Amino acid sequence: MNLAIIGTGNVGAALGGRWAASGHRVVFGTRDPGSEKARGLVNEAAGNARAATPAEAAAGAQVVVLATPWGATEATIGSLGDLGGKIVVDCTNPLSADLAGLVVAPDTSGGEEVARWATGARVVKAFNTTGSGNMSDPRYGAERLAMLLCGDDAAAKAAVAGLAEELGFEAIDAGPLSRSRQLEQLAVLWIALAYQQGMGLEFGFALLRRPAAGS
Repeated sequence: MNLAIIGTGNVGAALGGRWAASGHRVVFGTRDPGSEKARGLVNEAAGNARAATPAEAAAGAQVVVLATPWGATEATIGSLGDLGGKIVVDCTNPLSADLAGLVVAPDTSGGEEVARWATGARVVKAFNTTGSGNMSDPRYGAERLAMLLCGDDAAAKAAVAGLAEELGFEAIDAGPLSRSRQLEQLAVLWIALAYQQGMGLEFGFALLRRPAAGS
């Protein structure tokens, strides 16, 4: 699969590196494809990756992964060209400056705003509820973390679920894109536990199931 990773921070680096290692063709979209940072990402991705401008990366991609700071997301989407029909994975969180809450109104979400800006794209909210370290390794012994995702296009969700499962997550369909409102609040909780409550970064959320009565 051709994947464009828009953003070269910790999340974009972790996701792009893992997917390149598993055989996907990854293009890191960055304002300076020749920078030392971009070259480092490409080298670490073991030959299945390259760097290009964001617009060039998105143009050839089947899946465009947004791993940008929230404040830059609208402008970044505007620079990517026509996203009609493409799967756009929104990994962003519209966090306040103190990381204690969200800057969008309760009756919308970052995911829904991304869909509004990315005209015609098949937006899936995913990879926003945990840290980049868990994206590099979501397994905790015999258990694996859950990756909750949501969107309005069933085929797009299935494709993103497959990408999450490749990384080692249990992919969980949380419903329509409006569920981004809850997933973004879950990200706020993860951040609060990690930093304000002192739990650090080596934890995540999993979904446990009890066998049905009589089974």
